[in-house]
Amino acid sequence: MNTLDGRPTTLAELRDGKAALVVNVASKCGLTPQYTQLEELQQKYGERGFTVIGVPCNQFGGQEPGSAEDIQTFCSTTYGVSFPMTEKVDVNGPDRHPVYTALTEFPDEEGKAGDIQWNFEKFLVSAEGEVVARFRPMTTPNDPKVITAIESVLGD
Repeated sequence: MNTLDGRPTTLAELRDGKAALVVNVASKCGLTPQYTQLEELQQKYGERGFTVIGVPCNQFGGQEPGSAEDIQTFCSTTYGVSFPMTEKVDVNGPDRHPVYTALTEFPDEEGKAGDIQWNFEKFLVSAEGEVVARFRPMTTPNDPKVITAIESVLGD
């Protein structure tokens, strides 16, 4: 996996020992305003060992059509995104990125694992690298379920 600016990295390196909310993102989606709440989580919990990791994906309605530079500019100027972002990847199908092969094995709160449903599906990964929660796209980043899950992996 590469960062949005093309530097080779891994999910573990991006997490840097922190708990992380890994989210497949898109710039032209009805759910794109979730970037605001994701950045709020980054600001609120970043000092406590947490990070959001944005993973652009163009598999849902072609809603992330831009180049890496386009995505970076959009995220920084429109939403002030400060959390790490990766290159654009496939999260479903035969070219699914290996990170998403592992993530999609984890079930949501209804016990359903498998393919990503749409943009802004969220996976909470503990500081130890274990997937601990999965939230479907319509669950907003500031939903009490998400906040409770984040706080539970951060401890005090």
